Amino acid sequence: MNWWQKLKKNPLARFGAIVLLIFYIAVIAADFVAPYDPYVSQPNGSLLPPTQVYWRTPEGRFIGLHVYPTTQGPTDLETGERELIVDWQNPSPIRLFVQGSAYQFLQLRFPLPPNFEEVEIFGGIPMNLHLFGTIGEGKLNLLGTDEQGRDQFSRLVHGGRISLSIGLVGIAISFPLGLIVGGISGYFGGWLDGILMRLVEVMMTIPTLYLLVALASVLPPGLTSAQRFLLIVLITSFIGWAGLARVIRGQVLSIKEREFVQASQAMGAKPLYIIVRHVLPQTATYVIISATLAVPSFIVAESVLSLIGLGIQQPDPSWGNLLSLATNASILVLQPWLIWPPAVLIILTVLAFNLLGDGLRDALDPRSLQR
Repeated sequence: MNWWQKLKKNPLARFGAIVLLIFYIAVIAADFVAPYDPYVSQPNGSLLPPTQVYWRTPEGRFIGLHVYPTTQGPTDLETGERELIVDWQNPSPIRLFVQGSAYQFLQLRFPLPPNFEEVEIFGGIPMNLHLFGTIGEGKLNLLGTDEQGRDQFSRLVHGGRISLSIGLVGIAISFPLGLIVGGISGYFGGWLDGILMRLVEVMMTIPTLYLLVALASVLPPGLTSAQRFLLIVLITSFIGWAGLARVIRGQVLSIKEREFVQASQAMGAKPLYIIVRHVLPQTATYVIISATLAVPSFIVAESVLSLIGLGIQQPDPSWGNLLSLATNASILVLQPWLIWPPAVLIILTVLAFNLLGDGLRDALDPRSLQR
């Protein structure tokens, strides 16, 4: 039984992989999946509850799935409540593949050095088709609307682009650094090993959350969300490579004594070539598992920073700043549908990565592979 067959037979790992696959497909195609523009407000639609879906008209006539145009009435000064105004005369059918706001499908923009300004890497495909929506004046707000009348489900899907990609970009930055430092330290040893390991130990003593808050709070004002995204990734990557480097160094100390490494040395191969070509690939199993288990820490770091107002800023959505509404007690009590969806998605994503990482660890266990 190879590792892939063993991974497929692990139900928890399979569940984690399916959840992550659904999430990543949804956020990649966010413009198509989201029924509305996440930046556009609905008139008189602030803090609407999730839209109620009907099969029949008030008269009892069956017309299929539909909704009715709903707005918020004036606030009652005595109770503080707002009455929902429903237009029962204009049913709006719910349909799949509905035309709506225009967008550039799969458009890719990213801040690049030296100025870290957003550069359009791929212009995208012009489209106006959405996975689902309504025909008519009624809006289908699956998770209600926020305080500015923007569809919460659309903002949640678009916000996942930042929250789910920040871990992958962080891994791509921190893991090569940890591999190189750990590989060089373990292979050469001596005074170089001593210096590098003391640096690693200093990095590991830095309190992660306090460093994130301190560095994020001194970011210059006026940064775009893409620039903030890149800076958050750099900050989290800066403190995320030290633990990996220490473990890789221990593995390299053992690997460099094996016959194939000594044979390469005898044939005159250069040390850097031996490290990259022969030594580090032997740590691939550990690196794959560690990468899978490290992604949640980047997601949580972004969520914490955005929750306390130091991460991605409004109006750009991320799961962290959508969850920041939890700091408002009135919204927490009166509009709980704005709080639970981003919290549940963060929990599910972290859980899915951990389940997948545990499954990979069991499947790639050298002792089980030998058996």
